[in-house]
Amino acid sequence: MAPASTKKTLLERLAEGPVIGDGGFVFELEKRGYVKAGPWTPEATVEHPEAVRQLHREFLRAGADVMQAFTFYASEDKLVNRGNSAGEKMGVDSINREAAKIATEVADEGGALTLGGICQCPSYLTGKTKDQVQAEFKKQLKVFEETGMDFLLCEYFEHIEEMEWAIEVCLTTGKTVAASMCIGPEGDMHGVSAEECAVRMAKAGAHVVGVNCHFDPFVSLTAMKKMKDGLDKAGLKPYLMCQPLAYHTPDASKQGFIDLPEFPFALEPRVLTRWEMQKYARQAFDMGVRYIGGCCGFQAYHIRAVAEELSEERGKLPAGSEKHMMWGGGLAMHTKPWVRARARQEYWQAIQPASGRPYCAAMSRSDRWGVTKGDEELKQKVESTTKEEVDKLVKMQILKKSGSAEPCK
Repeated sequence: MAPASTKKTLLERLAEGPVIGDGGFVFELEKRGYVKAGPWTPEATVEHPEAVRQLHREFLRAGADVMQAFTFYASEDKLVNRGNSAGEKMGVDSINREAAKIATEVADEGGALTLGGICQCPSYLTGKTKDQVQAEFKKQLKVFEETGMDFLLCEYFEHIEEMEWAIEVCLTTGKTVAASMCIGPEGDMHGVSAEECAVRMAKAGAHVVGVNCHFDPFVSLTAMKKMKDGLDKAGLKPYLMCQPLAYHTPDASKQGFIDLPEFPFALEPRVLTRWEMQKYARQAFDMGVRYIGGCCGFQAYHIRAVAEELSEERGKLPAGSEKHMMWGGGLAMHTKPWVRARARQEYWQAIQPASGRPYCAAMSRSDRWGVTKGDEELKQKVESTTKEEVDKLVKMQILKKSGSAEPCK
């Protein structure tokens, strides 16, 4: 591994070719029993560091060039929101510091970069001031500076205003700043277009801009196309990044997969195949996206598929390809002759997987509540949600289900 002083920076690597991001930590660690669904906060960095370390290593072996510290939803206000006690028991500093430490340890095993990330916080959704929101970000950024994260990422923002505040405070560190919003082709939750969001991120000073989470790779690339068009018209040339879901979401509405009735515990039938991930990687690269990774649902084999598809551009295959021949070539060693017949690219490129669920619909009806910053249901609350409050939400859900809901365009 190259010494830290000679390790190429993110911008240097992007100038040379594609940089492969990692996959999803929150959903994967929830499935493994280390993250609680609901708050989705990353106290596992303190409680179960070996689980976080193992997942980093899986993504590194799969070909990821960046180890993103597991700091999603690790702002202090989120760690004490709606009955969450992680902020009191472990603290914002400890959770973020352990995340940075683990990411650095694994990155050093393979010459990868490290990043510290911040995301939208309850303070903004509650309507607090810019200074108050940025104060939450600064608690995390202090740790990222002290632990030497290679660059910063503002990700999972639904509102361009809060994203601009995040970029502004990140730039004060002097580090490279990437920025990705969890929006689709329709733009942010206040009606700002995807084109304008990209332009505003770039003008705010982000070196890399794009989208992450909420939508599948192909819906996300539709949003990226709009962003690229907007940037081109404005004469702006930041690098582009895309880290989408691993779930098909053609029926999702403006807020993405969170609106789908399967979220979060019944999304498995929507998982993309490794071959669809190769298609995503190729389309993203051909569009001009250079930072290509994944978010919720992305497992190591998905990242390996991205790295394999772009192996020629990168000049190497990931270590994880040692046990994986591209396009099913290893099936030629199978005992059954009909399986050996599948050891070819043409077969897997044409496959249309069946769900095995004869009574399942192809599409779902999105909830599409449309609540956003300032709505009472989103405001920060220290106390746990009561049964009476849940019952009230159920009644609201039934009422809203009677309305219309169109999929994202």
